[in-house]
Amino acid sequence: SFLLETKGYKACRATMTSNQRCGNRQLLFTSLFYISVLASIFPSALSFSTFLAPPKTFVPTTRKARSRPLFAGGFEWEDPTEEFDQGVENPFKNEAKEDDMQIDPARLLAPRLSGVNLYFVGMMGCGKTTVGDAVARRMGSYSFLDTDSIIESVTKKTIPELFADDGEETFRDIEAQVLDQVHAFVRSVVSTGGGIVCRNANWSKLQSGIVVWLNVEPELIMERIRGTDRPLLQGQDPLGKLKALSEERAVRYAQADVKIDVTAGMDTNSTVALVIKELHNFIDDNPPMWKKAKSKAQEEGLDWVQ
Repeated sequence: SFLLETKGYKACRATMTSNQRCGNRQLLFTSLFYISVLASIFPSALSFSTFLAPPKTFVPTTRKARSRPLFAGGFEWEDPTEEFDQGVENPFKNEAKEDDMQIDPARLLAPRLSGVNLYFVGMMGCGKTTVGDAVARRMGSYSFLDTDSIIESVTKKTIPELFADDGEETFRDIEAQVLDQVHAFVRSVVSTGGGIVCRNANWSKLQSGIVVWLNVEPELIMERIRGTDRPLLQGQDPLGKLKALSEERAVRYAQADVKIDVTAGMDTNSTVALVIKELHNFIDDNPPMWKKAKSKAQEEGLDWVQ
């Protein structure tokens, strides 16, 4: 019985050893499979030291030292700001004439804006819708939105009907709600109503983008809107009312980022051309904070991210 028990023990031991060996082989094949998958996803991270090494911390050094890749969490990493800085400069910088440019300067606005919206403000009849639509068309990659058109589409009423049926305060409430939705979009040129600047809450949304004020004299506006129905100009002296509204809102309009003085001799094309030029100049004068920091670091002979 002792021999039988011994043989049984040895047989059981041999069986266990065989199972263990099978398990080891399976574990080895599984490990190799996962390593091959990781290697295909991260070809630059083939060694275990890359995965196990702690995140590397770098301090700014001179440019001569930048021969190795940047690291974040053990993997190669590229400065994300480089994706936004596409190297597009102001085409008007060298005082070149627009007719001599090979590329429409409006097309160069989009990469410089990096998705930031443009908001057109100004008095009724100043040309916000016409100019805004033309700017968006020339830019090519930006959409055009008109808050008054959206309001009429949603309420199924014209602006004069809304004023007549529900009053100005209700209209302003709807206008604020529309702006609240519109400002969540990006890469848009937005034409707004003349009185949208009257509410402080609206300004906080407008200032999430670049605000362009089309400044037109009241007399010229009256010539443009003659024969149209303007709810706020009803009565005996529409020009007087327009001047009063213009003076009342001028303080608000003056907070815009870009001011365009539109004169009688300017048509839509010339106004659009001036808007595009002034937007390029504004971007030059107001670069984003990361770009300021990058320029300062480069002036000091340091790498932007190291």
